[in-house]
Parts: sequence; structure tokens; C-alpha cells
Amino acid sequence: MKEFFAYGEKVAGYDVRVLNEREARAGAGLLFAFGIIALSNSMTLGHVIFTKYFIAFFTLDFIIRVINPNYSPSLLIGRFFVRNQTPEYVGATQKRFAWSIGLMLALPMFYTLVIDFTPTPIKVFICALCLALLIAESAFSICAGCVIYNLIYKEKATHCPGDVCEIKRKDKIQTFNSAQKTIAIGFSILIAYGVYSFITKVPSKTMFSKKISTMMKSEAEINAIKEKKAQSAFDDEEF
Repeated sequence: MKEFFAYGEKVAGYDVRVLNEREARAGAGLLFAFGIIALSNSMTLGHVIFTKYFIAFFTLDFIIRVINPNYSPSLLIGRFFVRNQTPEYVGATQKRFAWSIGLMLALPMFYTLVIDFTPTPIKVFICALCLALLIAESAFSICAGCVIYNLIYKEKATHCPGDVCEIKRKDKIQTFNSAQKTIAIGFSILIAYGVYSFITKVPSKTMFSKKISTMMKSEAEINAIKEKKAQSAFDDEEF
């Protein structure tokens, strides 16, 4: 029983208990894939049943991760896919802290979107934040919770993903020249504008997505829409 509650694994050559980062990234990727499907279904088609099941699973999965990640469904499925890859060990303590943050985000979503379904833009933002953290971990091996851990605790974390906890000099291949910076910044702005245009200009199909679309518009755009509706109603009365 004592070993069950011991968090992480003992691995020769490591002074702390560790977890397999490859497994964690695979699990995050799986959750992101299902999460983006759930969010898309809710916002574009108005189907919330998939979202409810996903959030319920997400919450349960993170509860298990915080208690003992060896029994987390998403991590076990991730383990299956990366079982033939060399493990990348990271400190278990900071990963537990990061997953605790995920659980704190999941619990209010579970109540407001599963038990008492009352969607609001702030809850959508929390969902989007969870998805952003998942894609950051799965695609870029960025553990935001690990960074926060180091800001809070005096005893700094060790063995972070990509060795980001250890101070080191960047190699040439990790730096940007002027042209590369311009390309990266330019395409980032283009992507951000594309997302903004999609949210604000593509016709909304559900009341939920209409609410979000309205919030993203400027005051001038909202007033113009109101004036157009008022003029249309006036013309109909005249007719």
C-alpha cells in the first residue's frame, strides 16, 4: 500500500522519482484530440453530449493522475503507443503539480458543463486553456506547470522535459537569425488573424457560438449590426 502512494518510479541514475515524458506527451495528445473534437461539436453543431462525456473522462483521468499516474487511462494508452521508444525520464514531483493545476481547471468545468450545464464564455476560455496546455505538452514538450512550480517552490525542480530546468547555453540550431524571426513572427500574426476572422466573420450556427462571436467584435461592429437590424425592421414595417 505504501508503494502504491509513492509517486513516480525509482530509476537508477536519478536522485528523484521520475515519470516517462514520452508517455505523458502521448496521453496529452490523445486528450487534446478528443478535446478539440468535443469543442468543435459544441460550438459548430450544438452537440454537447460528446463534450459532457469528454469532460467527465478528463476530470476522472486527472484525479487518477494526481493520485497514481500508473493507472491513468490516457497515460496507459499513451504507454502502449510509445512502448518501443526509449523512455525520457522527468521529475515526478513537478509533473504531479502540473497535473494538479489541470485538475483544478477540470473540476469547475465538470460541475458547470456536466452536472449543471450552464455554458458561458469564461467556461469556454477554461476549456481552451486546457487544450492549449495539452497541445503545448504533446507537441512542444512544454510543461507550463513545471515552470510555475519553479516560481513557487524554493527547492527547484530537476529533470524537466527537455532539461529546461538546468541552465545551459543554447546551440546555434536553437537560435534565430533576423530572417527566421521575421518569418516566425509574421506567420504567428497571420495565424492569430485567421483565428480571429473565423470566430468573428464566419456565420454562427448555435446560440453559444453567436455569444462568443459577439464578444470578439468591436463596439463599432456591434453598433453597425444593431443599426442594420433596426433599419431592416423599419423597412419591413414601411412595406
